[in-house]
Amino acid sequence: MVAAFDFDGTLSHRDSLVPFLVRLCGAPALLRVGLPRAALVAGAGAGIVSRDRVKESILLPLLSGIPLETAEAEAAAYADHLVDRGLRSDVRERLEWHRARGDEVVIVSASPELYLGHVGRALGCAAVLATRLEAADGRLTGRLVGRNVRGPEKVARLDAWLDGGRPQIWAYGDSDGDRQLLARADHAFRRRRGGLAPQAQPPSR
Repeated sequence: MVAAFDFDGTLSHRDSLVPFLVRLCGAPALLRVGLPRAALVAGAGAGIVSRDRVKESILLPLLSGIPLETAEAEAAAYADHLVDRGLRSDVRERLEWHRARGDEVVIVSASPELYLGHVGRALGCAAVLATRLEAADGRLTGRLVGRNVRGPEKVARLDAWLDGGRPQIWAYGDSDGDRQLLARADHAFRRRRGGLAPQAQPPSR
């Protein structure tokens, strides 16, 4: 069996990308880049503008030229912080329950693999299927490698990792970006204010 967990808002208490960008680049730099693009962000939220495009439009000026060594060091420290203080206790307990049963646990997230890879290793996950940041000549470019891992891309990355296997899938999410992942699962749970709640699957399943 495979248990697939979204990260931001599901395993973690809140969004993890913005605090990482503040840590790596500083709040003034993030405001300087983000404020002029507020309309683009709103358009992405409304489904008018590609989220991939918006994410790159912010990451490109922020991350371009940052030494990979610096980014990796900050990512490792940030991951330690997330594991120590940033995770929801009930969802983490469910993850540990899956591991104790011998299930393969994977994190499937639009947030960067740069730090979620460390989180996944600390939690004993079999894989982290997250958005990849491009690097060249030892520096980040600010571009994405492949697509932003959200919506249908979550299913595409999970199916690629399964490589034709057909295990029973349990999935956990909290937002519209997890809709396709939850629909793909045999057992789906949505994190709501009161905790994890089973989500009814289509009758055809």
